[in-house]
Amino acid sequence: MLNPRQDLKPNTAAYETQALVKPTGFREYDARWILEKEINLLGIQALGLGLATYVQEIGVAPKIVTGHDFRSYSLSVKQALILGLLEGGMEVLDVGLALSPMAYFGQFELDAPCVAMVTASHNENGWTGVKMGANKPLTFGPDEMGRLKEIVLNGEGVARPGGKLVRVDDFRETYVADVASKVQIKRPLKVVCACGNGTAGTFAPDALRRMGVEVIEMDTDLDYTFPKYNPNPEDHAMLVQMAQRVRETGADLALGFDGDGDRCGVVDDTGEEIFADKIGLMLARDLSKVYPDSTFVVDVKSTGLYKTDEVLKASGAEVVYWKTGHSYIKRKTAELGALAGFEKSGHFFMAGDLGHGYDDGLVAAGAVLAMLDRNPGKKLSELKSALPDAWTSLTMSPHCDDELKYGVLERIVKDYSDLAAAGGEILGRKIVEAITVNGVRVHLDDGSWVLVRASSNKPELVVVVESMRSEDDMRDLFRKEIKPRLAAYPEIGAFNQEI
Repeated sequence: MLNPRQDLKPNTAAYETQALVKPTGFREYDARWILEKEINLLGIQALGLGLATYVQEIGVAPKIVTGHDFRSYSLSVKQALILGLLEGGMEVLDVGLALSPMAYFGQFELDAPCVAMVTASHNENGWTGVKMGANKPLTFGPDEMGRLKEIVLNGEGVARPGGKLVRVDDFRETYVADVASKVQIKRPLKVVCACGNGTAGTFAPDALRRMGVEVIEMDTDLDYTFPKYNPNPEDHAMLVQMAQRVRETGADLALGFDGDGDRCGVVDDTGEEIFADKIGLMLARDLSKVYPDSTFVVDVKSTGLYKTDEVLKASGAEVVYWKTGHSYIKRKTAELGALAGFEKSGHFFMAGDLGHGYDDGLVAAGAVLAMLDRNPGKKLSELKSALPDAWTSLTMSPHCDDELKYGVLERIVKDYSDLAAAGGEILGRKIVEAITVNGVRVHLDDGSWVLVRASSNKPELVVVVESMRSEDDMRDLFRKEIKPRLAAYPEIGAFNQEI
């Protein structure tokens, strides 16, 4: 295998005969590039050979599920990837056009330990990428991605005999039937299903109807130009249109799915968005009554209400805060045998009786519908208003150079940890705990908290604060605590936005 190059230009002979792979595409838990500019099809083939080599290196059976999302180029990218996997001696089970969770489901249903899903998720057109795993239901984290990057960029891929391609026909039906079988809704519910013309449009309306609800389709036709908005249920443009459709149709809720269907966004019957950490809390409250003494995993950017919630306490539920990132929450959910994991970006990991433990937007949607079914006299907005009040800030990011940010963060973590150990206070409230799994999240005795962590992909720190008292108190936690404390570090620059 030749060492991939980083300096190739399209429309040249070299570009047609050599692999282009920019190292920046290897992220913490997946790979993402701008096609043609940062990677070419021969580079994708090199990635496939590198992945096959890594699988052989760690002693896992060389059997892998592949699928692709709906972009103009995703099928070509997947075919190039498959060529590399075959060269590396792997048996490839190709499920065709797929959501990421459908490919993950394939690992269980088709008894294959590995997965490589070609998707750019919710990124704009032009991007491509691969989500990979070799230990179901987990996907790669920083260690696996680091070794894969070495193998690919150093040309360490090893060609082996035994490569085989199996085309798995009609796997969409197997997947949709499995998802729908977990939920059967008895109360009449009218649901807006928003897909942003992304891949989920082929799967979500059918799955929701089979769960027993009336579906109002919204942008479910496949169109890889994404003419209205990017399929991303965290984006304002998509949420505004979901809310408008709920108000127009008198729907009970809207469910929105991202480009590869592993995330779900929720808008209630009044047209208000419910952030994923609050939906997670509503689900945890509901599920903890059905499954007492359960464990739930949430990321450190999520609301502090999980810690103080009386319903969860009464059901014996335990909540563990863990590192932000879908790969980390998925791994911790599996490690602890938790019933579910919730990440604020909209990844939900339903395990045990509820799912296989990976992030699946359709399974998450089913869990929200089942919660409404168990509370037949209540609207979604009423379940939301039953939560205690909490005022959460925007995510604010002060600049800090990539090569400096982790060193600076280490000092901030020590600063807060020392304050906690000394029985210190913040704005008149005693510090009860400093969680240091991902930066530092400082919990106060009234349930309020402040968080400082490093951005995983930008030269920035990340700051979030939440008050259980008032909006003014939330502003004070930032202006009178976080901002002056960070101002003492000359390496930290201006914030991208402030409350």
